[in-house]
Amino acid sequence: MALDIEQVRWVSHLARLKLSDPELAIMTRQLGAILEYVGQLRDVATEGVEPMAHPLPVANVFRPDEPVPSLPVDEALSNAPVRLGDFFGVPAILD
Repeated sequence: MALDIEQVRWVSHLARLKLSDPELAIMTRQLGAILEYVGQLRDVATEGVEPMAHPLPVANVFRPDEPVPSLPVDEALSNAPVRLGDFFGVPAILD
């Protein structure tokens, strides 16, 4: 698919990119080549290919969610720069 420079200028505007005229010319050629390659993918025979979300088999890699005892308050707050009782001290954000 051939792009003109105005289409690339609009895409760069949407992407919040400020491109000079030489950069626009380069991007026009490069984006056109990318779109031509993507167009070739339309010709690939995909009948009988099952749709997938990932090319590799993916399994849940998280550990089982089982309750465990939490840290004691003194250990959890041992590195706190400011401690207010059993809580972290943080600067006030409201008056």
